[in-house]
Amino acid sequence: MNGLIYGTIRHIYHKIMPNLALKEALNLFSDTLNKKGKSINTIVAYKGDINQLIVFLGKKQITEVESIGPKEIEDFKKDLTENGYTAKSVSRKLNSIKNFFSFLKDEGKISLDPSTEVKHPKYENDIPKILKPIEYRSLRDACRNDIRATAIVELMLQAGLRIKEIESLKIDDIKENEIVIESYESHSQREVPLNNSAKSALKRYLDEVRGESKNKNVFITKTGRVLLARNIRSLLNRYFNKADIKGIKVNDLRNTFIVFQLKAGVPLDIVSQVVGHKRISTTEKYLELIDSKEESRGIKLKEL
Repeated sequence: MNGLIYGTIRHIYHKIMPNLALKEALNLFSDTLNKKGKSINTIVAYKGDINQLIVFLGKKQITEVESIGPKEIEDFKKDLTENGYTAKSVSRKLNSIKNFFSFLKDEGKISLDPSTEVKHPKYENDIPKILKPIEYRSLRDACRNDIRATAIVELMLQAGLRIKEIESLKIDDIKENEIVIESYESHSQREVPLNNSAKSALKRYLDEVRGESKNKNVFITKTGRVLLARNIRSLLNRYFNKADIKGIKVNDLRNTFIVFQLKAGVPLDIVSQVVGHKRISTTEKYLELIDSKEESRGIKLKEL
């Protein structure tokens, strides 16, 4: 849109509607996310990205939503790149900003969405990383004396759970041969089969370590509080270091489960359902890591 036309429409709208401070707009946005049941981690991530924009604009004495046009967002995008942010990180922050302004437009707080004309930077999607057999065996060996960490590793490696799902897992969700992942955010409820390794590690943790607690969550701290996702990530990263595993993230345990099942010939739709992908195309990207000559046919989930 021509900058002059954009400015004219914005000026007319400003005369009709009172302007809104950016910080107040952010509070409205985060309150709405909370009411929609978005996770704390999601809300914190959105607020962090948008606050970064607010600080950047504050240095230019821009503090109200109607004072922002495409140029201001383009300047912020350029500043991120110049300060060493990768194209992928810039794209993620821009996604938060686009959601923010789309919300304000839908709520009638701004006349035009200044982010619609701002394009995401191009970047190559990373192929998912997986652990080699020698790496996940080293990881198991590194945490063998930590029964709680072992149970978490097995649930990610043998059942493909997300770190958030481990944090939220309740005692009542554990069945004889499966666990129930309750619906959360935009993810539907699903049942995840447990193989012998996962069942054994989980049972040992419950019997020998967890003890009696009024807390309904499976994984708790020594003081009986919920073991949060950030604590789980720190715990596993410590064991990655101990096992001398480089270039691997916690979520790569789940990636390893997905690729191993596909290599074993478990149908794509079954794997997608078990791991809770909303679109089968998400699961398809893991096929790049599979040599078709290695595939066998089967439907039972395999054990690593």
